[in-house]
Amino acid sequence: MATPRRWTVPLGAVLVHMGIGSVYAWSTLNRPIMAALPSLPWWASPPYTTFTSALVLLGLSAATWGPWVEKRGARAAARLAALCFSCGLVVGGAGLLLRQPLLLFLGMGMLCGIGCGIGYIAPVSTLVKWFPDRRGMATGFAIMGFGGGAFLGGYANAFLIERVGIANALFVLGGAYLLIMMAGSTLLRPAPAPVRLPDVATPSTHASIVAEGMSRKEALRTPQFALLWGMLCINVTAGIGILAQASPMMQDLFGRTPAQAAAVVALISLFNAGGRLLWSSTSDLIGRRNTYLLFFSAQVGLFLLIPMFAKMGAWYPFLGCLLVVFTMYGGGFATIPAFLADLFGTANVGAIHGALLTAWSVAAVAGPVIITELSSRARAALAPGMSKVAIYDQPLQLLAALLAVGLVLTLMVKPVRERLNAS
Repeated sequence: MATPRRWTVPLGAVLVHMGIGSVYAWSTLNRPIMAALPSLPWWASPPYTTFTSALVLLGLSAATWGPWVEKRGARAAARLAALCFSCGLVVGGAGLLLRQPLLLFLGMGMLCGIGCGIGYIAPVSTLVKWFPDRRGMATGFAIMGFGGGAFLGGYANAFLIERVGIANALFVLGGAYLLIMMAGSTLLRPAPAPVRLPDVATPSTHASIVAEGMSRKEALRTPQFALLWGMLCINVTAGIGILAQASPMMQDLFGRTPAQAAAVVALISLFNAGGRLLWSSTSDLIGRRNTYLLFFSAQVGLFLLIPMFAKMGAWYPFLGCLLVVFTMYGGGFATIPAFLADLFGTANVGAIHGALLTAWSVAAVAGPVIITELSSRARAALAPGMSKVAIYDQPLQLLAALLAVGLVLTLMVKPVRERLNAS
């Protein structure tokens, strides 16, 4: 049985993820960056620098560096992530001071994205080995830090920009996140020995696979990996699509002011973070597959209800739908590492998880494009003075259809033993 010392490991993971999780608050940097460099080329202007490119690099670097993370361990990976992420902020700040868009892009778009990818997967393998009895809860704690970092980062960004300006704010944030993430890395330790669960009613073939652990190469060749990739991609596409347009949506549909919408976005961050721990812990009780079945079936209905509540002017039911969606958006991220460990074992789960996060890279582009482009076309087709209440109907219906596909994919997930027995 694992010792009480294992509870410091999730704390370390939370600190690492709080640093890189601030990327979700980078929308607060967009306008100050554009004010500092008003003639930015498209490839260096927000949100390309401050959001999309960093998230694309997150998935790609997680996939590329996953085997290295497994080989070198969580502590070394977290320290490398801290250096990349903090240096990215400093290089971005230098780009603003020197008025060099290339430095801004290399710093915040590239270095920070690489730091996010390495830091995101760094604690996962260690956590599932320390907590074989509560894998979902353990990874939920860590990934909850990513959502919490977004909430705290938004306030920190606004506070610093107002007092020292955008460039100096990035310098200060770079130093602060370096200290926080380095402190977290010191708490990440390898599990002392493989801990086996008590015997359970699990077929022996699958039990042996999980006990020994599949290699990343073996796991990537299974249909189970492809199904989980599709499930994560669809869940993230739906959530990040709304996240990208949450503030404009509330202003268009309910006439909320930018300040009122910003307050709701902060509330969304809390539900996003809380959902990561809530749903991953729930998956320990009801199973990972059942948790994802609940995600997709519930969200199909919620995405169809949102435009209905908008037409009725029902603000609180609309808000309730939005907040539940974001608990499941965060919960999808937190549950997937434990799902991978259940299917493929813990030996290489960090590397396998890294490869799966390429789904996040695809979704980071697909989600905002779907909801932004379709709503923009609907807005452009409106005659002057017409209500904007229906401009999000088509993108939300399309996302609901995608979520229905995700439900079908989840139903197709079977234990790995069935593939082996059939061969």
